[in-house]
Amino acid sequence: MIDLRSDTVTRPTAAMREAIAAAPVGDDVFHDDPSVLALEDRVAGLLGMEDAMYVPSGTMSNQTAIKVHTRPGDVVLAAEHAHIHIHELGAPYVLSGVTLHFVPSDSGSFTGDAVRHAVPERPDSMPSSLYQPVELVVVENTHNAAGGVPWPAERLRDVVEAADALGLAKHMDGARLWNAAVATATPEAEIVAGFDTVSVCFSKGLGAPMGSALVGRKDLITEARRYKQMFGGGFRQAGMMAAGALYALEHHRSRLIEDHANATKLAAGLAETPGVEVDSAATNMVYFSLTAGNAPAFEQRCRDAGVALIAMSERQIRAVCNLHVSSGDIDRALEVMATAAHE
Repeated sequence: MIDLRSDTVTRPTAAMREAIAAAPVGDDVFHDDPSVLALEDRVAGLLGMEDAMYVPSGTMSNQTAIKVHTRPGDVVLAAEHAHIHIHELGAPYVLSGVTLHFVPSDSGSFTGDAVRHAVPERPDSMPSSLYQPVELVVVENTHNAAGGVPWPAERLRDVVEAADALGLAKHMDGARLWNAAVATATPEAEIVAGFDTVSVCFSKGLGAPMGSALVGRKDLITEARRYKQMFGGGFRQAGMMAAGALYALEHHRSRLIEDHANATKLAAGLAETPGVEVDSAATNMVYFSLTAGNAPAFEQRCRDAGVALIAMSERQIRAVCNLHVSSGDIDRALEVMATAAHE
């Protein structure tokens, strides 16, 4: 099966399995697992931040960040199709008691002016107690629902400057930050400069079995550890999974350019396929639509022929290139999709 459903479907390589098997372990709840500590130290240094916290999932990483930056009743600014809204199942509302306010966005990114306009100006005649506090802005880089598009550097700086002027905390959902760094040839630390916290994922493009990290100032990460435990994220011998993540961090970041090249090749082939329109193609993701026909039925025909995709709606399909997909696989997938579109 050529699996293009997501970059989360990868399995550990043989070398990664060796690293996992050989990992020294401790008890992460006591914060003495050496492999977890090594991973946290490495990712904090890579992002130019003081501390990091290894957690089971990107959702937990994002939600602990929201928790440390807000109090119940606060407002969090984000793009309309942000992962924290679409795919985290109401967690900001339930776990932190906050309200999400969606700012106008373009391909998942927004401007500093959009942030400024989202914060109400209080007339001098009105008490501040009558206004719901806006406390946090969240950006997603790359933006999944926009098709894996990296944020333009100037927009990130604009948002950071606007948030700083307004006294807002800043969190980056950088689940695919590694893809953004490769696509823009920009060091990760430079991309996240100015943010208070950043979430990064090891089990997407990097191909580790599980886990994400919340990275930021030491005081914020110390507080986040409390919420990690509260939300059920207390590991014991987590070092084995952390060793897989550390191996992925050291060996699989640079190869993401292969996924990007395969996605570009896939998009080019789909653009020449009758009955198919490419909606977006960036980094390792391609979103495309059928000009006629039914996407779930198309998905099933492709699966029956050995290519797994995801139908996002009645017409739209997503394909994600990953560690296990080669250039030759893309050639075969295009043949299958052309046949399925014709049928």
